[in-house]
Amino acid sequence: MKLFVVAALAVCVLVPAAHCASGSIAWCYHLPSCNDTTWSTISPEYCNGTRQSPINIVSASATQNANLTEFTFVKYDDTSAMTSIENTGDTVKVTLKSGVKISGGDLSEQYDSLQFHFHWGNGSSVPGSEHTVDGKRYPMELHIVNSKSSYNGNTSLAVKDSTGLAALGFFIEVMSGNSTGQPESWRNLTSYLANITEKGQKVSIAAGFSLDDLLVGVDRTKYYRYLGSLITPTCNEAVVWTVFKEPIKVSKDLIDLFSTTVRVENSTSQLMTNVYRSLQPAQPVSTQSVRASASSTCFSLGLLLLSLALGWIWS
Repeated sequence: MKLFVVAALAVCVLVPAAHCASGSIAWCYHLPSCNDTTWSTISPEYCNGTRQSPINIVSASATQNANLTEFTFVKYDDTSAMTSIENTGDTVKVTLKSGVKISGGDLSEQYDSLQFHFHWGNGSSVPGSEHTVDGKRYPMELHIVNSKSSYNGNTSLAVKDSTGLAALGFFIEVMSGNSTGQPESWRNLTSYLANITEKGQKVSIAAGFSLDDLLVGVDRTKYYRYLGSLITPTCNEAVVWTVFKEPIKVSKDLIDLFSTTVRVENSTSQLMTNVYRSLQPAQPVSTQSVRASASSTCFSLGLLLLSLALGWIWS
């Protein structure tokens, strides 16, 4: 996950389509001189750290945590919350207006939702999600970047705090059947890609669809939690990661637009593909407690057995 929002991590161009997250750190996805195999060397302070992201989540190893309650989403239903969409040279980023927030979910305080962006591979057939679950990599992943509200948008402070940022990760997978242009919210969003084919291009988003619309079909009460890092240099270990279990279903044609429309530089440069970091060493992962549902199941099973026994006695 790259923090694109303010100059906390200043972005500059040192080599074609390679970026620096500080005054002297060049990084990229596609060049041997600066792709993710080099990040631990060119940005060793954090990229070579001990709680790096992304990771493979092993569902059977996730510990239960009763404190992982539901989130409260503020203005996620606002159809004018998305203000602009931009080709940054390494992803597609959507900026959110002020007032969009999250809380709950065992977060220490309310967080401001600042922007969201995407990671993908090379079309729907070559998956490119950052995280994997039980070894499965999804076609795409959406990250909503949030900063502690107490920092008032000062992400320079947030990246120095071990829980200063909270990232919401949503997997994206191909919708079943032969649907095209679905869901409508995603058709609206991806229609802007044709206007940001080159790095630095940015256009306004017209009101009409919300974050809730983009997250359609996802049960946001079911998720994994771990402490990790930014997924691009300087890889600050300042992120509370929430990875939702249910993916967003999007038709194949819309997923494919990302890897066939936007480019890393200009009209003659290569298409933007495989924009994700390699998996990092495992971290402790937790998930919701299932005690309550298990107790309910046992109670129902007990009633069933009792009724069967009484039926046998009286027969």
